[in-house]
Amino acid sequence: MKFEHWLYFYRARICALFKLEDRAIENYKLALAANPAFSLSASCLGHLYASRSQVHLAEQCFQQALQINPKDAISHFNIGFLYERQRQYGKAIDAFGVALELSPKLDRAWYGMGLAHAALNQHESAAKALEKAAELQPMNPHAWYGLGMAYHTLGNKQKVAEIIEHLNRFDPKMTQQLIKETTAGAH
Repeated sequence: MKFEHWLYFYRARICALFKLEDRAIENYKLALAANPAFSLSASCLGHLYASRSQVHLAEQCFQQALQINPKDAISHFNIGFLYERQRQYGKAIDAFGVALELSPKLDRAWYGMGLAHAALNQHESAAKALEKAAELQPMNPHAWYGLGMAYHTLGNKQKVAEIIEHLNRFDPKMTQQLIKETTAGAH
């Protein structure tokens, strides 16, 4: 059947929706067997493995998706995300960088890059990446919080105050956390 891979794919999606993960994995694999060039199935299988903390299998699936479609920015982002979660920040930055070359408006890749730079104490680079993430997603409180922390670490009180004012417009709870973090020990 010409579209058999889609049948398996949608079965997998429904199984995943109902938390039938083993059946979802089975159907994603069947979709790939029916159409080995079906990168979306490999990517979704990677997400499922990542959600189960099966990082090695997730990475294999994302690499498979990239072998099928090397210009898939989302798969590069996904690999960067896996590296970031494993505290392999240099590799994460590289993967996010490739994702951003392919899709410069991928706000989550800018955010991930900012977090990875911050983890490496590269706060100027973190601030630049988080500025871009916040520009692309102006209502993302996590990007604004991270940006506020980067500027706090850099000692730029004016920028921190501007970020607090902006963040308070749509997320008072996150704003209070940022205030608490940036004023701790300032007594």
